[in-house]
Amino acid sequence: MIAKRITPTLNYILLVVLALVVLYPLLFTVSSSFMTEKEVSNFPPPLFPSQLYLENFKNAISGFPIVRFILNSFIVSSGITVSQVITSSLAAYAFSFLNFKGKKVLFAIFLSTMMIPWEVTIIPNYLTIKNWGWMDSYQGLIVPFMAGAFGVFLLRQFFLQLPNELFDAAKIDGCGHLRNFFSIVLPLSRPALSTLAVYVFLTHWNHYLWPLLITNRASMRTVQIGVSMLQHAEVMSWNLILAGVTIVLLPSFLLLALGVKQLVRGITAGAVKG
Repeated sequence: MIAKRITPTLNYILLVVLALVVLYPLLFTVSSSFMTEKEVSNFPPPLFPSQLYLENFKNAISGFPIVRFILNSFIVSSGITVSQVITSSLAAYAFSFLNFKGKKVLFAIFLSTMMIPWEVTIIPNYLTIKNWGWMDSYQGLIVPFMAGAFGVFLLRQFFLQLPNELFDAAKIDGCGHLRNFFSIVLPLSRPALSTLAVYVFLTHWNHYLWPLLITNRASMRTVQIGVSMLQHAEVMSWNLILAGVTIVLLPSFLLLALGVKQLVRGITAGAVKG
């Protein structure tokens, strides 16, 4: 009896330790952002600041256009997210409920694009954007990522789990594909749509290489490039750098806090049969 009680306790202790190990870099970043330059320079650095030194955030905002970087990343990530949710849901509906010749082959070819490394497409995408005159523009940052195979695969698998009885009843009532899509499929697919939206937003919020390639003006830079600009300052102030990193992380924290419930529901959907 005692052994049965000890085993779950040890498991929880192990999980807490592992969670602290994973969260330590994040906790250290947030804690160091409130430290003075002298505290950060100490070795080993303290775990917690002696006071909440807010000048780091003021200097980061006033010394670098971080607010502009955040706005750019928000516009780009939101545009890509909305585009992928729309295109992926429409394509997933077609692959799930429409019957046309070569559907399975086309879907297999579509999924095979997920195996192509993104780095392979950088050069043709770059040349296309350059020839179209979209350098240093939002469309250059958004258009190449408006559709993706992962979103189609995720939503198609979710759509196939919807009860067929609903569509049979809708067919009897005279509903077409458009009404099925907007009145039945989308309302029932909120968990999967939320999962895709959170995943796409965070993925493109953290993009670094593509915005670095096609943007030259500081006014079009995104947050990841902005953080690297903090690191290349004349004086390497880690408290200032980590304050900028903390500001950049805030939208991600907010998105996860608001969407974690739908995210978990979308990930676990279909995991339990029935």
